[in-house]
Amino acid sequence: MNIHLLRKTAYGAAIAGLTLLPVGLLGGQMPQGQYPQGYPQGQAGQYPGQYPGANTPGVPNQPGSTMTDLTNDVDFAKEAAAGGMAEVKLGELAEQKGSSQAVRDFGKQMVEDHSAANEKLNAVAARQKLTLPAKLDKHDQKNYDRLSQLSGDAFDRAYAKDMVKDHQNDVAAFKQEASSGQNPAIKQFASETLPTLENHLKMAREMERTVNGGKSGGQ
Repeated sequence: MNIHLLRKTAYGAAIAGLTLLPVGLLGGQMPQGQYPQGYPQGQAGQYPGQYPGANTPGVPNQPGSTMTDLTNDVDFAKEAAAGGMAEVKLGELAEQKGSSQAVRDFGKQMVEDHSAANEKLNAVAARQKLTLPAKLDKHDQKNYDRLSQLSGDAFDRAYAKDMVKDHQNDVAAFKQEASSGQNPAIKQFASETLPTLENHLKMAREMERTVNGGKSGGQ
């Protein structure tokens, strides 16, 4: 999947949203006498039921919220779909241009696994009435064009490096969604896909060691 998947997950939205809340709201409480004007005060310094800002895009839900903000789940699904398409396209490229058998084999595995994951995500999106990207975004297209200009060992090393970085980010993003997602269907997709991505990361690291003569990309 694409290497900027983390930028639109709950991490970024949560951090941005927290800056909009009064300090006391971060723990679901406000000291007596410090409630926003016009807002009813609960018992023992607690906001009753909901609090201002709950369920608004970019503001994380806090204890007491009665609704769910699904904005982050939708962003995750769109990024996952875009990234999945990119992995398939890059995998096909690796099958064609890879000079190492390890690279060609990895590319084939990416095509198979991410095509299957993309089908599952498309089915989820259809049930949720979500519109997912239908083509590579500018970032992924630029990366594809860059790799397509390489050949031989240069292609193998660049592809392996990208795949390690991609899957490190993917695993982190899918873990976050599997742990904190609010949309049950999208959260389940993340949970079911995560083990495959973790295996891909292991494979990518092994591929990188192979194409670099037994050394990882950072050595």
